Amino acid sequence: MDHGSRLQAIARRAMVKYGLQPDWPAAARVELAHLTERTVAEPRDLRELPWSSIDNDESRDLDQLEVCIDGPAPRVLVAVADVDALVPKGCALDAHAENNTTSVYTPVQVFPMLPPELSTDRTSLNEDADRSAIVVDMEVSDDGDVGRSDVYLARVRNRAKLAYEAVAAWLDGKGSAPPPIEQDPEVAKQVRMQDAIASRLRASRQREGALDFDRTELKPVIQEGEVSELRTVEPNRARDLIESFMVAANGVTARFLTSRGCPSIRRVVRSPERWDRIVDLAQRYGGTLPSEPDAHALEKFLQAQRKTVPDQFSDLSLSVIKLLGRGEYVAERADGSGDGHFALAVSNYTHSTAPNRRYPDLITQRMVKSVVARQRAPYGFEELAALAAHCTKQEDAANKVERLVRKAAAALWISNRIGQDFDAVVTGASKKGTWVRLCRPPVEGRLERGWEGLDVGDRVRVRLLSTDPDQGFIDFARV
Repeated sequence: MDHGSRLQAIARRAMVKYGLQPDWPAAARVELAHLTERTVAEPRDLRELPWSSIDNDESRDLDQLEVCIDGPAPRVLVAVADVDALVPKGCALDAHAENNTTSVYTPVQVFPMLPPELSTDRTSLNEDADRSAIVVDMEVSDDGDVGRSDVYLARVRNRAKLAYEAVAAWLDGKGSAPPPIEQDPEVAKQVRMQDAIASRLRASRQREGALDFDRTELKPVIQEGEVSELRTVEPNRARDLIESFMVAANGVTARFLTSRGCPSIRRVVRSPERWDRIVDLAQRYGGTLPSEPDAHALEKFLQAQRKTVPDQFSDLSLSVIKLLGRGEYVAERADGSGDGHFALAVSNYTHSTAPNRRYPDLITQRMVKSVVARQRAPYGFEELAALAAHCTKQEDAANKVERLVRKAAAALWISNRIGQDFDAVVTGASKKGTWVRLCRPPVEGRLERGWEGLDVGDRVRVRLLSTDPDQGFIDFARV
């Protein structure tokens, strides 16, 4: 069996093991053939605006578009695909989406939350296609603060489908303009305006204490049935642009629901679970942090480390992320009382901009549409609380599947290097075991021998002992 087929079998077994459905039930398939679009209010016609999308090269499930309107107070408009128009609450397709709660992305197969006939076609904001959308409309001041805002329904049309890497290279002056930008001066003007406004939003978040990590990701590359490469995907200017717009849009959406007396699902990262270890780690790098969690102080320390030890910043970022603890979904009452998002330095934050691939976003969309149409909310607080807990659980399951398949691919790739030594950093330390990530290549595995006394962030020299791709095991010993 070649690597691709083997990894696909591993992925499907893992989906079932962790309570995720790899296939759609027959009822959902039947339903798919008879869907008709529903509207709850008269949408505005914004199809003439120069909307564009920026996503991964391979992405076909386009959840959002962006456009800026210049003026004394520039406006950013983010259009989010109206998935609820074709997938109403309680239908068979919705039941499958509610079970999985997220699309699962592995190197060999994507298990989409919604069928490709929807997520990459009828509910995707595809280029040159008229689509229904929820628009988040917000003014951004010169210092990056979001001022007046609104949320409403609209018809939109994607004028340019763009990709992160090509846009970033063009903005940095390191590559030629992508064809849609080269062929349409208005799109070129738009992207530059978006980049400028995104930089203001990002600067404002950082002033508030938002944490800026190195978010490098490992992407196995499979060619002709073999794992040929472990490629790293680096953050860049275009990714930062979209992230800034999405964070702002999610904040506006959360405030919109609260201001209308509507409960919601929020995304939170609570105060760090192991702040004491983050303080110790900062001291090792020559920094000082207060004894109590302080996002401003942590971000100042991280910025200094990015400048002074750039070659070590990736490892430091990973260590701090592990120590902060995981994000989770919680229900928030209509009065807006609840926890905030420590890493983003925001107190009002939801997930609303990716309803094709995340179920909490679809729930939020339904709540927004009920407010816009002045209808009764489709979910009560207790139902939202149960769904929030379920979405957190299933997100963890999806992460386990994705990690397992990435580790299985890495195990296949590195299996011919058993007995070799590597530099590594400790990424996990608990009663369940100690894990390390190699510096080059950035492969993660379990430390089977010599783990005593180690904690997250420690640097060690390790030897590769064995691999088991089917289990996703990569085992090391401390040298």
